[in-house]
Amino acid sequence: MTSPLPPFDWDIFCTVVDNFGDIGVTWRLARQLKREGRIESRGHGTSGEATPAQDGDMQVRLWVDDLASFARICPGLDPARDGQWVDGIYVQHWHERLPANVVPANVVIEAFACELPAPFIERMAEQSPPPCWVNLEYLSAESWVEDCHGLASPQQVGNKRLDKFFFFPGFTARTGGLLCEQGLIAERDRWQQDEAGLAAYWASLDLPPQAEHEIRVSLFAYESEAIRSLVIDWQASPTRVTLLLPLGRAVPDVLRGLGREGEAVQPGDLLRAGSLAVKLLPMTDQAGYDRLLWSCDLNLVRGEDSFVRAQWAARPFLWHIYPQEEQAHMVKLDGFLDHYLADLPPETASWLRACNHALNQGEETRELWAQWPQYAARWRQHGRDWSQKLHRDGDLVTRLVKFLESRI
Repeated sequence: MTSPLPPFDWDIFCTVVDNFGDIGVTWRLARQLKREGRIESRGHGTSGEATPAQDGDMQVRLWVDDLASFARICPGLDPARDGQWVDGIYVQHWHERLPANVVPANVVIEAFACELPAPFIERMAEQSPPPCWVNLEYLSAESWVEDCHGLASPQQVGNKRLDKFFFFPGFTARTGGLLCEQGLIAERDRWQQDEAGLAAYWASLDLPPQAEHEIRVSLFAYESEAIRSLVIDWQASPTRVTLLLPLGRAVPDVLRGLGREGEAVQPGDLLRAGSLAVKLLPMTDQAGYDRLLWSCDLNLVRGEDSFVRAQWAARPFLWHIYPQEEQAHMVKLDGFLDHYLADLPPETASWLRACNHALNQGEETRELWAQWPQYAARWRQHGRDWSQKLHRDGDLVTRLVKFLESRI
């Protein structure tokens, strides 16, 4: 006999897109809300009566439609189970039929416009007071986001009205900020300053300690002809380059650059060509990916979750944004770069913008990579400065809780 579920403070709905993107963000959000998402107001319990939230006892339920993909970044998850507790979060398989007697939480988050199931919305409308409904949008640096952040959209449900609020992550004080759990920056700094710990980390990947002039690069990107070009450049580099390559969509481009197209590879393989060594890595959990980003000199990242974590890593990175029709993604990329490059000297900013464009447009990289020694130190310092600025402005969960406190 299963134990009855407690009343939930937070419900988060997620449709898995591109295997890891959306679920990566919502899984981080769920865990941070469990630890830090206390709202200083009175919520409601299963009976509809007001009950005070208990300090440190937040209950979070995460609804996910594709548990098999989720399990690849959450090894403790059993994809065959309909509902289960993982890391203090109740993970519910989201399919057509709702569990019997399900009661919506005080706050319901619709991640990335995934569209809540109609029966669940009807149950929201039955609650008194109704839950606060939040549409957590995709991260964007475009200027229009500031005008739309926090706006309400009235929803008619039978004879009831529910307001759905739009919450936009972003890079300015007039947006929702970025996900960053308490203690992350201090943990990163301890990691990056621990030489013995870094040597042990490399040894865990069957790699020697990093040599004095060696460059270590992580690559988690989409397909791009620029990756093949970079691999060729790294082979001819005057300094050693080690590429840390999790299995994923970029592997075929790397193999083409090595002249080993179609070759079967597996985690643990070490491929060498010229000055380049390529270490194949298995998929890891999110904490393991953070450590990889913290340890490398340059990170090539994609989508949203790895993009945000690369910024908290305070290291140089290139963003491979999800491709969209009619080059719409390039507008979003440049919107971010306008913020990210604003405090850099014009020459450095121009080079960095060109590097990001080359990755996203599949362009030749030889001349750009040749300028790495000229700009690497300034870029590395900028990575730390940028991370500090984002952290000062406040994280997403802190801003979300503050936004909701006056609405629940």
